[in-house]
Amino acid sequence: MNFLSQSWLIDRRHALRALGTCISLPMLECMIPLHASENVETPRRSAFIYLANGVHSLNYQITDSGADYEFSRSLKPLEGFRNSITPISGLHHPGSLGHHHNCIDIWLTGGKIGASERNTISVDQLMAQVTGEKTRYPSMEIALTQGSLAWTADGVQLPAMRRCTEIFSSLFEEPKGGVAAQRRVLRRKASVLDDNLDEVRKLEQRMGAADKGRLEQYLNSVREAEIRTRRADEWLDTPLPNIDEEDRRRTNRDIPKTQAGDYFRTVYDLMVLAFQTDVTRVATFSLGGEGDAFAIPEIGITESRHQLSHHGGDAGYMEKLTNYDTFAIDQYRYFLQRLQETPDLNGKPLLGSTMSLFGSGMCYGHSHGNANLPLVLAGGGDIGVKHGQHVDFNQGHFDGYELINPGKHYSLCSRPANADAHMSNLLLMMAQKMGVETDQFGDSNKSVDL
Repeated sequence: MNFLSQSWLIDRRHALRALGTCISLPMLECMIPLHASENVETPRRSAFIYLANGVHSLNYQITDSGADYEFSRSLKPLEGFRNSITPISGLHHPGSLGHHHNCIDIWLTGGKIGASERNTISVDQLMAQVTGEKTRYPSMEIALTQGSLAWTADGVQLPAMRRCTEIFSSLFEEPKGGVAAQRRVLRRKASVLDDNLDEVRKLEQRMGAADKGRLEQYLNSVREAEIRTRRADEWLDTPLPNIDEEDRRRTNRDIPKTQAGDYFRTVYDLMVLAFQTDVTRVATFSLGGEGDAFAIPEIGITESRHQLSHHGGDAGYMEKLTNYDTFAIDQYRYFLQRLQETPDLNGKPLLGSTMSLFGSGMCYGHSHGNANLPLVLAGGGDIGVKHGQHVDFNQGHFDGYELINPGKHYSLCSRPANADAHMSNLLLMMAQKMGVETDQFGDSNKSVDL
């Protein structure tokens, strides 16, 4: 073996083949070029977690900016990660002001809301255009309801998975019937899509302008399905990662909705496992939409989150909403903990190479206030994100927080104190950290400096 010529170097996806089976190899030193082990460029990753209907802002809002801030009641579970997170106040999406049902749709796009407006690409999909060429799946979409947080450049919402066993199977299990059978299925699907497009193009010549507009959106969906089908075919011969028994028991199981915490943690474990095995580098997880976020009976909450957000000043509902907020944030803490304790390729914690944004497209659900969005950015320290302070874009643009005066504080949730503080500025910064070469995203006017 000539170590100087590196003739022994093998590819990371190299597989041992015998008796018709494949055995995937773990990451070995012989897969890393000579003199490069200490300088291995680890993948950059991003995760986005959405909480519907805003928060109980009086118990969520941090009032001090800078490094010496005091954690609010709802954010208290994250206190142990002070040096790895940045709570952010004062950002908003101008296109969502005065609306509420579509806040989730534009949370990651910065698009405009309106019957005649088509949504734009979400930042996760912009990232996936850069990272997706290196992974089996460009991105992973998970949601408690059918729609995901992800939108293509053509304004098509990507479908989401929900059941944990379904997610595990799609990421880590061989296709039923073997690779050859799966390839036949994919190519039959691709053929059907091609035939479908041919028929539609013939039909399009006889359509009016209104029908052509509706047809264009349909064709965009078909084209997206074609792309994903072709990619799935290309990756069929690449061995799947080996999953040890502990990780399999932790993630390959279904949990009823009545055990929300167990479900959230299992989804987070799946996301960590997907990042660790590098099957994808971009993931989104929606905890429900504005109209349908579910109850959490395990902590005594039988009402839906939407119902609690319209509390009308009821003390009992406000207390439950705060408990719901704190519960969801505590599950997010579990995600950060798992990222912190899981090693990356370079031996460092995954948290260092993974940016994660937790938050909502609404601040105060009772009045549908969607300014001063509740947001927490975590991780990414190894790729240049600086943490350890409360970044408050309201500062210098208002008289200060008055949480003892709910009416005045809630007005801050409906009308932005800083009109230039667009959430798209934060999304732009995250995209740039992921390697997207752009100076503009959505309605951004500059990149956030973190």
